[in-house]
Amino acid sequence: MARILVTGGAGYIGSHTTHHLLSLGHDVQVLDDLSKGYAHNVPEGRLHVVNLHDTAALDRVFSKGHFDAVIHFAAFIAVGESVREPEKYFRNNTGGSLSLLDTMRRHGVRRLVFSSTAAVYGNPEHVPIVEDQTLKPVNPYGESKLMTETTLRWLDECSSLRYVALRYFNACGAESKYGIGEEHEPETHLIPLIFRAIRTGKPITVFGNDYPTPDGTCVRDYVHVSDLAEAHRLALDSLLAGGPSGVFNAGMGQGYSVMEVIRAAETVTGRQASFTLGERREGDPAELVADSSKLQKTFGWKPKYDTLASIVESAWAFDAHKHGAV
Repeated sequence: MARILVTGGAGYIGSHTTHHLLSLGHDVQVLDDLSKGYAHNVPEGRLHVVNLHDTAALDRVFSKGHFDAVIHFAAFIAVGESVREPEKYFRNNTGGSLSLLDTMRRHGVRRLVFSSTAAVYGNPEHVPIVEDQTLKPVNPYGESKLMTETTLRWLDECSSLRYVALRYFNACGAESKYGIGEEHEPETHLIPLIFRAIRTGKPITVFGNDYPTPDGTCVRDYVHVSDLAEAHRLALDSLLAGGPSGVFNAGMGQGYSVMEVIRAAETVTGRQASFTLGERREGDPAELVADSSKLQKTFGWKPKYDTLASIVESAWAFDAHKHGAV
Protein backbone atom coordinates (compact mmCIF):
# COMPACT_ATOMS: atom_id res chain seq x y z
CA MET A 1 0.00 0.00 0.00
CA ALA A 2 1.07 3.57 -0.64
CA ARG A 3 1.93 6.53 1.56
CA ILE A 4 -0.27 9.45 0.46
CA LEU A 5 -0.44 13.14 1.39
CA VAL A 6 -3.92 14.67 1.08
CA THR A 7 -3.94 18.48 1.01
CA GLY A 8 -7.24 19.99 2.12
CA GLY A 9 -8.02 16.65 3.72
CA ALA A 10 -9.96 18.23 6.59
CA GLY A 11 -12.52 19.57 4.12
CA TYR A 12 -15.61 17.93 2.70
CA ILE A 13 -14.38 15.89 -0.27
CA GLY A 14 -10.84 15.59 1.07
CA SER A 15 -11.96 14.02 4.36
CA HIS A 16 -14.21 11.49 2.60
CA THR A 17 -11.31 10.53 0.34
CA THR A 18 -8.95 10.26 3.31
CA HIS A 19 -11.29 7.87 5.13
CA HIS A 20 -11.83 5.87 1.95
CA LEU A 21 -8.09 5.43 1.35
CA LEU A 22 -7.49 4.48 4.98
CA SER A 23 -10.21 1.84 4.75
CA LEU A 24 -8.28 0.30 1.84
CA GLY A 25 -5.04 0.15 3.82
CA HIS A 26 -3.17 3.17 2.51
CA ASP A 27 -1.06 5.25 4.91
CA VAL A 28 -2.56 8.74 4.66
CA GLN A 29 -1.35 12.01 6.11
CA VAL A 30 -3.47 15.17 5.86
CA LEU A 31 -2.27 18.72 5.35
CA ASP A 32 -4.81 21.50 5.98
CA ASP A 33 -4.68 25.04 7.37
CA LEU A 34 -8.22 24.62 8.79
CA SER A 35 -9.39 27.86 7.17
CA LYS A 36 -12.27 25.87 5.66
CA GLY A 37 -11.85 22.33 7.01
CA TYR A 38 -12.34 20.84 10.47
CA ALA A 39 -9.90 18.89 12.60
CA HIS A 40 -12.68 16.51 13.68
CA ASN A 41 -12.93 15.28 10.08
CA VAL A 42 -9.42 13.80 10.27
CA PRO A 43 -8.51 10.60 12.15
CA GLU A 44 -6.27 11.25 15.15
CA GLY A 45 -2.56 11.63 14.53
CA ARG A 46 -2.80 12.31 10.80
CA LEU A 47 -3.35 16.08 10.61
CA HIS A 48 -0.61 18.64 9.86
CA VAL A 49 -1.93 22.21 10.22
CA VAL A 50 0.03 23.96 7.47
CA ASN A 51 -0.73 26.59 4.83
CA LEU A 52 0.55 25.80 1.34
CA HIS A 53 2.43 29.10 1.20
CA ASP A 54 4.50 28.13 4.27
CA THR A 55 7.31 26.45 2.35
CA ALA A 56 9.44 25.72 5.42
CA ALA A 57 6.54 23.86 7.08
CA LEU A 58 5.80 22.05 3.82
CA ASP A 59 9.40 20.91 3.61
CA ARG A 60 9.22 19.52 7.14
CA VAL A 61 6.09 17.49 6.32
CA PHE A 62 7.60 16.14 3.09
CA SER A 63 10.94 15.37 4.75
CA LYS A 64 9.21 13.13 7.30
CA GLY A 65 6.63 11.69 4.90
CA HIS A 66 8.48 10.07 1.99
CA PHE A 67 5.20 10.19 0.08
CA ASP A 68 4.44 8.13 -3.00
CA ALA A 69 1.82 10.60 -4.26
CA VAL A 70 -0.22 13.68 -3.37
CA ILE A 71 -3.97 14.22 -3.71
CA HIS A 72 -4.51 17.97 -3.87
CA PHE A 73 -7.86 19.36 -2.70
CA ALA A 74 -6.83 22.52 -0.84
CA ALA A 75 -8.69 25.44 -2.44
CA PHE A 76 -11.36 28.06 -1.96
CA ILE A 77 -14.52 27.04 -3.84
CA ALA A 78 -17.21 29.76 -3.57
CA VAL A 79 -18.02 31.10 -7.04
CA GLY A 80 -19.70 34.28 -5.81
CA GLU A 81 -16.86 35.14 -3.47
CA SER A 82 -14.35 34.59 -6.27
CA VAL A 83 -16.13 37.24 -8.34
CA ARG A 84 -15.96 39.69 -5.44
CA GLU A 85 -12.39 38.84 -4.39
CA PRO A 86 -10.56 37.37 -7.40
CA GLU A 87 -7.08 38.04 -6.04
CA LYS A 88 -7.88 35.85 -3.02
CA TYR A 89 -8.64 32.92 -5.31
CA PHE A 90 -5.60 33.26 -7.54
CA ARG A 91 -3.32 33.65 -4.51
CA ASN A 92 -4.74 30.64 -2.69
CA ASN A 93 -5.80 28.25 -5.44
CA THR A 94 -3.18 28.88 -8.11
CA GLY A 95 -0.38 30.24 -5.95
CA GLY A 96 -0.85 27.57 -3.29
CA SER A 97 -0.73 24.86 -5.97
CA LEU A 98 2.53 26.26 -7.35
CA SER A 99 4.05 26.21 -3.86
CA LEU A 100 2.95 22.60 -3.41
CA LEU A 101 4.30 21.54 -6.82
CA ASP A 102 7.64 23.18 -6.12
CA THR A 103 7.87 21.32 -2.81
CA MET A 104 6.98 18.05 -4.51
CA ARG A 105 9.78 18.61 -7.02
CA ARG A 106 12.33 19.25 -4.27
CA HIS A 107 11.37 16.02 -2.54
CA GLY A 108 11.07 13.83 -5.60
CA VAL A 109 7.31 13.22 -5.44
CA ARG A 110 6.12 12.87 -9.01
CA ARG A 111 2.48 11.72 -8.83
CA LEU A 112 -0.49 14.05 -8.21
CA VAL A 113 -4.28 13.68 -8.31
CA PHE A 114 -5.75 17.17 -8.68
CA SER A 115 -9.18 18.33 -7.55
CA SER A 116 -10.39 20.42 -10.48
CA THR A 117 -13.87 21.61 -11.43
CA ALA A 118 -16.47 21.80 -14.18
CA ALA A 119 -16.19 25.58 -13.76
CA VAL A 120 -13.25 25.44 -16.21
CA TYR A 121 -15.83 25.03 -19.03
CA GLY A 122 -17.76 28.23 -18.28
CA ASN A 123 -20.88 28.28 -20.44
CA PRO A 124 -20.46 24.96 -22.26
CA GLU A 125 -20.77 24.65 -26.03
CA HIS A 126 -23.06 21.66 -25.61
CA VAL A 127 -24.37 19.38 -22.87
CA PRO A 128 -23.42 16.79 -21.70
CA ILE A 129 -19.92 18.21 -21.49
CA VAL A 130 -16.95 16.25 -22.80
CA GLU A 131 -13.36 16.93 -21.77
CA ASP A 132 -12.19 18.36 -25.10
CA GLN A 133 -14.69 21.22 -25.13
CA THR A 134 -13.35 24.75 -25.18
CA LEU A 135 -12.28 25.93 -21.74
CA LYS A 136 -13.67 29.41 -21.03
CA PRO A 137 -14.25 29.97 -17.29
CA VAL A 138 -16.77 32.69 -16.45
CA ASN A 139 -15.55 33.25 -12.89
CA PRO A 140 -12.18 33.57 -11.12
CA TYR A 141 -12.71 30.30 -9.26
CA GLY A 142 -12.83 28.35 -12.52
CA GLU A 143 -9.94 30.35 -13.95
CA SER A 144 -7.79 29.66 -10.89
CA LYS A 145 -8.32 25.93 -11.36
CA LEU A 146 -7.68 26.09 -15.09
CA MET A 147 -4.39 27.90 -14.47
CA THR A 148 -3.33 25.02 -12.22
CA GLU A 149 -4.38 22.49 -14.85
CA THR A 150 -2.29 24.37 -17.42
CA THR A 151 0.71 24.27 -15.09
CA LEU A 152 0.27 20.52 -14.62
CA ARG A 153 0.07 19.96 -18.38
CA TRP A 154 3.37 21.76 -18.93
CA LEU A 155 5.04 19.96 -16.04
CA ASP A 156 3.90 16.67 -17.55
CA GLU A 157 5.44 17.65 -20.90
CA CYS A 158 8.65 19.11 -19.48
CA SER A 159 9.37 16.90 -16.47
CA SER A 160 8.59 13.52 -14.93
CA LEU A 161 5.47 14.73 -13.09
CA ARG A 162 2.38 12.68 -13.87
CA TYR A 163 -1.08 13.82 -12.85
CA VAL A 164 -4.79 13.12 -13.12
CA ALA A 165 -7.14 16.11 -12.92
CA LEU A 166 -10.73 15.30 -11.96
CA ARG A 167 -13.21 17.95 -13.03
CA TYR A 168 -16.00 17.67 -10.47
CA PHE A 169 -19.52 18.64 -11.05
CA ASN A 170 -21.70 19.26 -7.94
CA ALA A 171 -20.35 17.22 -5.04
CA CYS A 172 -23.00 16.34 -2.47
CA GLY A 173 -24.23 13.69 -0.04
CA ALA A 174 -22.50 12.17 2.98
CA GLU A 175 -21.12 8.86 4.18
CA SER A 176 -22.76 7.82 7.44
CA LYS A 177 -20.08 5.27 8.41
CA TYR A 178 -17.50 8.06 8.65
CA GLY A 179 -19.78 10.51 10.47
CA ILE A 180 -18.80 13.40 8.19
CA GLY A 181 -20.66 15.55 5.68
CA GLU A 182 -21.06 19.10 4.42
CA GLU A 183 -20.11 21.73 7.00
CA HIS A 184 -19.07 24.74 4.93
CA GLU A 185 -18.95 28.09 6.68
CA PRO A 186 -20.57 30.03 5.22
CA GLU A 187 -22.61 27.30 3.57
CA THR A 188 -23.01 27.85 -0.17
CA HIS A 189 -24.07 24.39 -1.39
CA LEU A 190 -27.67 23.83 -2.37
CA ILE A 191 -28.69 20.67 -0.52
CA PRO A 192 -27.54 21.68 2.99
CA LEU A 193 -29.07 25.13 2.41
CA ILE A 194 -32.40 23.48 1.60
CA PHE A 195 -32.16 21.44 4.81
CA ARG A 196 -31.45 24.61 6.75
CA ALA A 197 -34.61 26.16 5.28
CA ILE A 198 -36.58 23.07 6.28
CA ARG A 199 -35.22 23.15 9.85
CA THR A 200 -35.54 26.86 10.49
CA GLY A 201 -38.30 28.04 8.16
CA LYS A 202 -35.95 30.73 6.85
CA PRO A 203 -36.34 30.75 3.05
CA ILE A 204 -33.55 29.72 0.72
CA THR A 205 -32.88 32.08 -2.19
CA VAL A 206 -33.19 30.61 -5.67
CA PHE A 207 -30.84 32.67 -7.80
CA GLY A 208 -32.68 33.27 -11.06
CA ASN A 209 -35.68 31.57 -12.65
CA ASP A 210 -35.22 32.89 -16.19
CA TYR A 211 -32.45 30.61 -17.44
CA PRO A 212 -32.98 28.67 -20.71
CA THR A 213 -33.83 25.46 -18.79
CA PRO A 214 -37.16 23.56 -18.44
CA ASP A 215 -38.23 25.39 -15.25
CA GLY A 216 -35.99 28.44 -15.56
CA THR A 217 -33.62 27.51 -12.71
CA CYS A 218 -30.01 26.37 -13.08
CA VAL A 219 -29.38 22.72 -13.92
CA ARG A 220 -26.47 20.86 -12.34
CA ASP A 221 -25.03 17.35 -12.23
CA TYR A 222 -25.04 16.12 -8.62
CA VAL A 223 -22.41 13.46 -7.81
CA HIS A 224 -22.08 11.76 -4.43
CA VAL A 225 -18.95 12.53 -2.45
CA SER A 226 -18.22 8.84 -1.89
CA ASP A 227 -18.29 8.25 -5.63
CA LEU A 228 -15.80 11.09 -5.99
CA ALA A 229 -13.59 9.51 -3.32
CA GLU A 230 -13.57 6.28 -5.33
CA ALA A 231 -12.65 8.22 -8.49
CA HIS A 232 -9.61 9.58 -6.66
CA ARG A 233 -8.65 6.09 -5.52
CA LEU A 234 -8.82 4.76 -9.07
CA ALA A 235 -6.82 7.69 -10.44
CA LEU A 236 -4.23 7.19 -7.72
CA ASP A 237 -3.92 3.48 -8.48
CA SER A 238 -3.36 4.25 -12.16
CA LEU A 239 -0.60 6.77 -11.48
CA LEU A 240 1.15 4.50 -8.97
CA ALA A 241 1.09 1.72 -11.58
CA GLY A 242 2.86 3.98 -14.08
CA GLY A 243 -0.25 5.19 -15.91
CA PRO A 244 -0.25 8.38 -18.00
CA SER A 245 -1.51 11.82 -17.12
CA GLY A 246 -5.07 12.74 -18.02
CA VAL A 247 -8.11 14.93 -17.42
CA PHE A 248 -11.50 13.43 -16.59
CA ASN A 249 -15.02 14.65 -15.86
CA ALA A 250 -16.50 13.28 -12.64
CA GLY A 251 -20.28 13.53 -12.65
CA MET A 252 -23.35 11.34 -12.64
CA GLY A 253 -24.33 12.32 -16.19
CA GLN A 254 -27.83 13.49 -15.24
CA GLY A 255 -28.85 17.10 -14.66
CA TYR A 256 -31.36 18.35 -12.10
CA SER A 257 -32.68 21.88 -11.70
CA VAL A 258 -32.62 23.81 -8.44
CA MET A 259 -36.38 23.35 -8.14
CA GLU A 260 -36.10 19.60 -8.73
CA VAL A 261 -33.58 19.33 -5.90
CA ILE A 262 -35.85 21.32 -3.59
CA ARG A 263 -38.75 18.98 -4.37
CA ALA A 264 -36.56 15.91 -3.84
CA ALA A 265 -35.51 17.22 -0.42
CA GLU A 266 -39.14 17.84 0.51
CA THR A 267 -40.01 14.27 -0.48
CA VAL A 268 -37.13 12.77 1.52
CA THR A 269 -37.80 14.84 4.65
CA GLY A 270 -41.57 15.03 4.46
CA ARG A 271 -41.26 18.77 5.14
CA GLN A 272 -41.73 21.89 3.02
CA ALA A 273 -38.75 24.05 2.11
CA SER A 274 -39.46 27.78 1.95
CA PHE A 275 -37.75 29.69 -0.86
CA THR A 276 -37.72 33.11 -2.46
CA LEU A 277 -36.67 34.09 -5.96
CA GLY A 278 -33.63 36.31 -6.35
CA GLU A 279 -31.58 37.76 -9.17
CA ARG A 280 -29.17 35.58 -11.10
CA ARG A 281 -25.89 35.00 -9.29
CA GLU A 282 -22.90 36.43 -11.12
CA GLY A 283 -20.76 33.77 -12.79
CA ASP A 284 -23.40 31.00 -12.87
CA PRO A 285 -23.80 29.08 -16.16
CA ALA A 286 -27.31 27.86 -16.96
CA GLU A 287 -26.49 24.15 -17.27
CA LEU A 288 -23.55 21.94 -16.30
CA VAL A 289 -23.94 18.20 -16.87
CA ALA A 290 -21.05 15.76 -17.30
CA ASP A 291 -20.24 13.20 -19.89
CA SER A 292 -18.11 11.01 -17.62
CA SER A 293 -17.76 8.09 -20.05
CA LYS A 294 -14.01 8.68 -20.33
CA LEU A 295 -13.59 8.20 -16.57
CA GLN A 296 -15.80 5.13 -16.62
CA LYS A 297 -14.03 3.51 -19.58
CA THR A 298 -10.49 4.33 -18.45
CA PHE A 299 -10.72 3.44 -14.77
CA GLY A 300 -13.89 1.35 -14.54
CA TRP A 301 -15.55 4.00 -12.37
CA LYS A 302 -19.30 3.80 -11.89
CA PRO A 303 -21.38 5.89 -9.46
CA LYS A 304 -22.99 3.81 -6.73
CA TYR A 305 -25.33 6.64 -5.74
CA ASP A 306 -27.08 6.89 -9.10
CA THR A 307 -30.32 8.65 -8.17
CA LEU A 308 -31.02 12.09 -6.77
CA ALA A 309 -33.16 10.54 -4.02
CA SER A 310 -30.30 8.33 -2.74
CA ILE A 311 -27.93 11.31 -2.67
CA VAL A 312 -30.40 13.53 -0.79
CA GLU A 313 -31.22 10.72 1.67
CA SER A 314 -27.54 10.31 2.60
CA ALA A 315 -27.14 14.05 3.08
CA TRP A 316 -30.29 14.24 5.23
CA ALA A 317 -29.06 11.41 7.48
CA PHE A 318 -25.92 13.43 8.27
CA ASP A 319 -27.78 16.73 8.64
CA ALA A 320 -30.40 15.24 10.98
CA HIS A 321 -27.70 13.63 13.12
CA LYS A 322 -25.72 16.86 13.29
CA HIS A 323 -28.64 19.10 14.19
CA GLY A 324 -30.84 16.61 16.04
CA ALA A 325 -34.23 15.25 15.03
CA VAL A 326 -36.46 17.68 13.19
